[in-house]
Amino acid sequence: MTVRPAPSAVSPPVPWVARRASERGLLVAAGVLGALGLVVVHAAMYPAESWDPVIAGAVALGGFLVVHAALVLADNRGDEILLPVAAALSAVGLVMIYRLRPDYAVRQAAWISLGLTSLLIALGTLTDLRWVRRYAYLCALTGIALLVLTVLVGVERNGARQWLVIGSFTLEPGEIVKLLLVAFFAGVLVETRPLLTLPGPRRWRAELGRLGPLLLVCLGSLLLLVFQRDLGLAMLYYGVFLAMLYVALGRVAYILAGLVAFAGGATICYHLFAHVRTRVDVWLNPWADAAGRGYQIVQGLFALASGGVTGAGLGLGHPELLPASYTDMIFPAIGEELGAVGTFMVVALYLLLLGRIFRAAVRADGPLDRLVGAGLGAAIGIQTFVILAGSTRLIPLTGIPAPFLTYGGSAAVSNFIAVALLLAISDRGARAAAEARDG
Repeated sequence: MTVRPAPSAVSPPVPWVARRASERGLLVAAGVLGALGLVVVHAAMYPAESWDPVIAGAVALGGFLVVHAALVLADNRGDEILLPVAAALSAVGLVMIYRLRPDYAVRQAAWISLGLTSLLIALGTLTDLRWVRRYAYLCALTGIALLVLTVLVGVERNGARQWLVIGSFTLEPGEIVKLLLVAFFAGVLVETRPLLTLPGPRRWRAELGRLGPLLLVCLGSLLLLVFQRDLGLAMLYYGVFLAMLYVALGRVAYILAGLVAFAGGATICYHLFAHVRTRVDVWLNPWADAAGRGYQIVQGLFALASGGVTGAGLGLGHPELLPASYTDMIFPAIGEELGAVGTFMVVALYLLLLGRIFRAAVRADGPLDRLVGAGLGAAIGIQTFVILAGSTRLIPLTGIPAPFLTYGGSAAVSNFIAVALLLAISDRGARAAAEARDG
């Protein structure tokens, strides 16, 4: 009688070449779906107009395959799902922007291409994260300087002073500062973590001294953002700070203390600043002034309700009634034309993206990579929650871009640079795991 060997309890790892092939297939699928969406919108709404937006969008989505080819040539073994999810969200956003603002479609295609170019440049220059330790305080000073500059000479739009105008271009510094703060928090925390985890009184003396710069930069950034009236970014920066502090030190007490401080600060801001009171009052009861201050959030709720399960169909709804439908309110616009199915698909893509980011952070090679990965994941996750929850009245609405989905060049550049850093982090993690496995 022949005894068959027992099956291995651990499945062999999938070869990285096969995983990169999966990435290529997913990118082609995302690009084809995006191009089909653009053609449908064009045929349904703008048949007599130029095909330039469709061609520009297809070229921009094809740029993801160029990035894929660069990853193959560079022998990158990073996560194979990150880039396709970013491509799928970009494709959905591009189709909706073409439907909502056809004059902005070519621009958004150009921003996606610029973002992908930034990704390639970052892959070649920024992925060795030792610069994070070396230039942590320079990152903080640069970020604070950008915020001060925005307060002094920035342009106010939609009630928030968050733009710098440079010639014919506008820059949203808050998106760049987001990356700089992640680098600063990671650089300082990875250096001070051994002292902060000391037992007893020595730990408290170290904490008081070492956490000072972190708290100072965080509070300074929040104060500047309050003056800019950019409450969405203020929530984002503070959330990233707490998340990275927890990842570095693993103490729930800091999170609880941070949440209590946030509640106290929010209460003080509510009583001090009129624009904060307006946001909260509109959130609590938008129907009290549905034709005025509450118009945007009320129209968003109507759009989600009228979309139902499957939506009205691309080009068949009335999302043009939504103020800022291609930026802050793009999620309700998707809900009206693609229904709950479309909004659930978008949420699922974001959840998949965050799952892969934190998977890369957990498997990172070393504490610095782990902190940067966790910080980028926290930034993208909190930013997504703030805008999606705000546009559905779960929290007060604040103007902040939905990553990869809404119109904007600054957001595209910063988010694709984040993808480059995450691909590098997951690449080093995969190589370290392979070396450990092979002995």
